[in-house]
Amino acid sequence: MTESDGVTPGDDPVDEITETGPIEAAAPADGDDGTAAQQEQTDDAKEGPRRRARRERAERREAQARAVAIEEARREAKRVARGGPTATSKPVARGAVRGLKLFVLSLLLIVATTGVGLILYFTPVMSARSIIVTGIGAVTRDEVVDVAHVRLGTPLLQINTDGVADRVAAIRRVASARVQRDYPSALRIIIVERIPLVVKDFPDGPHLFDRDGVDFATGPPPPALPYIDVDNPGPTDPATKAALAVLTALRPEVVAQVSRIAAPSVASITLTLADGRTVIWGTNERTEEKAQKLAALLTRPGRTYDVSSPDLPTVR
Repeated sequence: MTESDGVTPGDDPVDEITETGPIEAAAPADGDDGTAAQQEQTDDAKEGPRRRARRERAERREAQARAVAIEEARREAKRVARGGPTATSKPVARGAVRGLKLFVLSLLLIVATTGVGLILYFTPVMSARSIIVTGIGAVTRDEVVDVAHVRLGTPLLQINTDGVADRVAAIRRVASARVQRDYPSALRIIIVERIPLVVKDFPDGPHLFDRDGVDFATGPPPPALPYIDVDNPGPTDPATKAALAVLTALRPEVVAQVSRIAAPSVASITLTLADGRTVIWGTNERTEEKAQKLAALLTRPGRTYDVSSPDLPTVR
């Protein structure tokens, strides 16, 4: 028997296997390229210029974002290589830094203010080196300073101005007192003296009364000061208050003519003028009207002027 083509008897025939590379897609034919180009032109025509412009802008933005991301990645790699902080570490918020700065500044301001206050309070940097007294007339400066009890050299912040004012106001001739710290080194005391409105004779001499009925001085009265005739003169006596209300309501030229005012009661007030004429005032009601009527009546001759009824004033 003859062997054919190297195959020995007894061996099974083996199919011949041919090895090839990866199966590649078949290249499009020339006809296919033309079809694709026509399809793209058709799509472009359908898309329109506006949509195409938007798509192109979106593609440019995407490319730009990709370039920025690549650049950030390069910078991050360089930071890591230098051992610096990574971009993922959370930065300190600006608001927190601003709040911390404000807190520190406020704390420093409080400390500085407290320090200055302590220096001014406990040290003689701003102390009372002089005492200035204004508004005095009959009251002397020495009298005010003695009553004030302020030791020179005392820090101004340690001086109780209300207490000083109360002590000065206790002087009989002083109606009111006000005390101010006059920085850097003075204390100012402003007083208002009482002004006598009437005078009344007492066994120890004439007593002066102001518009509030306060007996504030004993001594010779000023010229032309009217005398007051009441039983119990004082700031709480109704007859005294009624008589003083009449005098304060009169015009200055009329008050200058009054030599005496008598008020046995609030319903029986009489004025005596310097020339001997008499004014019957009556009660202390409608005082302003009576004062106006009297000013007009005194221009007429007479000895007695009755304004007890301001609706029917008479002259006799």
